[in-house]
Amino acid sequence: MARLAQTAGLTDVQQEILSTVRDFVDKEIIPVATELEHRDEYPQDIVDGLKELGLFGLMIPEEYGGLGESLLTYALCVEEIARGWMSVSGIINTHFIVAYMLRQHGTQEQKDHFLPRMAAGDIRGAFSMSEPALGSDVSAITSKAVKDGEEYVLNGQKMWLTNGGTSSLVAVLVRSDEGHPEGTAPHKSMTTFLVEKEPGFGEVRPGLTIPGKIDKMGYKGVDTTELIMDGLRIPADRVLGGVTGRGFYQMMDGVEVGRVNVAARGCGVAQRAFELGVRYAQQRHTFGKAIAQHQAIQFKLAEMATKVEAAHAMMVNAARKKDSGERNDLEAGMAKYLASEYCKEVVEDAFRIHGGYGFSKEYEIERLYREAPMLLIGEGTAEIQKMIIGRRLLEEYRFQG
Repeated sequence: MARLAQTAGLTDVQQEILSTVRDFVDKEIIPVATELEHRDEYPQDIVDGLKELGLFGLMIPEEYGGLGESLLTYALCVEEIARGWMSVSGIINTHFIVAYMLRQHGTQEQKDHFLPRMAAGDIRGAFSMSEPALGSDVSAITSKAVKDGEEYVLNGQKMWLTNGGTSSLVAVLVRSDEGHPEGTAPHKSMTTFLVEKEPGFGEVRPGLTIPGKIDKMGYKGVDTTELIMDGLRIPADRVLGGVTGRGFYQMMDGVEVGRVNVAARGCGVAQRAFELGVRYAQQRHTFGKAIAQHQAIQFKLAEMATKVEAAHAMMVNAARKKDSGERNDLEAGMAKYLASEYCKEVVEDAFRIHGGYGFSKEYEIERLYREAPMLLIGEGTAEIQKMIIGRRLLEEYRFQG
């Protein structure tokens, strides 16, 4: 197992960080993950442990109290955490997308105000694009901000907020027609607002309600919610970057980071599924020998391990491309697509290796089998990734006829 998903060229600091996270996962997450997941219980002790390790400030620059590490380091940490319990990696992911958006697009005042407390884990981030009726069609957003003096009034309903209840800062994408005449392309009339709120459910600030958690098939423990804005008043200085109309581009930049994260989560879950499958195959005996000695099972293990390796390599490539400052939507889309699909397949193969016991809640693979499907949807479905990949390929390989 130690031979799978290795990453060449890491610094001593990166290796030390990963070793620390791996030990934490083995000692503090894996032993309790299934029990907490079955109870749909927020993993407060685990989150507090990650806070002590400084993980909430991993990619935040040192000048703001963070560790100033790369996207690659972050993705490799997420891979390790997801190997223990994917829900915990979701708590980290949304926080980092907001921190990344602030780092890349925030005003200096916004960075000074939020990033130090985000690095310490005292502010937890969430971001919100989706709405009940739009799915992947971000251009169809109907939530709206209207200028009123030195404030904006926000109205609308958002959907699928990871950390919706536990977060204290939400980056919300809404339509803002002020300064953008009728007929302006939808993606040029959207703005990201930085909405501060109290953690919890119900009315968390005047005009803002977070209903209770959405009950899900998997991905439990982490809270997934709606967000309802009804006359929510936000100061103009909480427009991300200080200028309206840039929200779509800011969010898409953040989503590229999110797609690398989802790819990393897929790698981590697939690694854990392989570990469970290869271990069970050596423990379970049929026809007088361990099932690992049957050729059919060896073929299955070979396919699983190859998929784990391939997904990991693409995820690392996408992270390194982003770290280099280059455009990485092609690589991130490919990595997210491949890793999520391979994760589903590796988990199902491990489930099959377990036979009837895989259907029992006493076995960890049952949890992974319910968690893997979320990765097929999060940060864009396979069809959305293929559309992004296809368009980018046509840009790169444009026929000059």
